[in-house]
Amino acid sequence: MFKGRQFDRSVILLCVRWYLAYNLSLLNLEEMMAERSISVDHATIHRCVTRYSPQLLERFNRRKRAVTGKWHIDETYIKVRGRWMYLYRAVHSNGDTVEFWFSERRNLTAAKRFLRKALKRHGRPERIVIDGSQTNREAILSCDAESRLQDRSGCTLKPIRIRQSQYLNNRIEQDHRAVKRRVRPMLGFKSADSARVILGGIELIHMMRKGQAEYACKQQLSLAEQFHLLAA
Repeated sequence: MFKGRQFDRSVILLCVRWYLAYNLSLLNLEEMMAERSISVDHATIHRCVTRYSPQLLERFNRRKRAVTGKWHIDETYIKVRGRWMYLYRAVHSNGDTVEFWFSERRNLTAAKRFLRKALKRHGRPERIVIDGSQTNREAILSCDAESRLQDRSGCTLKPIRIRQSQYLNNRIEQDHRAVKRRVRPMLGFKSADSARVILGGIELIHMMRKGQAEYACKQQLSLAEQFHLLAA
């Protein structure tokens, strides 16, 4: 994973983790590394973040604990080059992250793409809670029908139950805050591609803090210990 890189593995992991986890700018990290006698440019740190965040997220997803069948789904706003884009997210009944999807648009197509991804990775939930969004309701009904048609198990699948209430969806509204808290000091992303990668890294940190990895279930591991386990 780190073969042929200019900097040591520990330096790369430290910069990536600190940038994704804490309210630090790239220039802050450049200065902090200089205080440790490590000369690394802020642009290099950004390249490390965009290069390794997807790889670490992919490794994490292979070790992610299974989710329950009761989901809460919603989307939140993310600013990219002065324009609002959308992060679709799902958490299950105990607050763990089910899935997320970054989209440049907020429409039926985006909602269906997000749900197909979630259903493919995690299977069919028993129930989905949403707010008053009719678009999300239509997406669930459509993807549910597709899923039942494509099923080859021979069993009769029950339709996914939809509960639509603004107040019942407070759980995911609260969960958005952890992601937005890190995004806010970044003052907007420069491109959709950069936003997609970095948001994936922020969601990775959020899931680690929730202890969603299988290896974190039986022991309390720090963020640094989890990062090193993923990169091993």
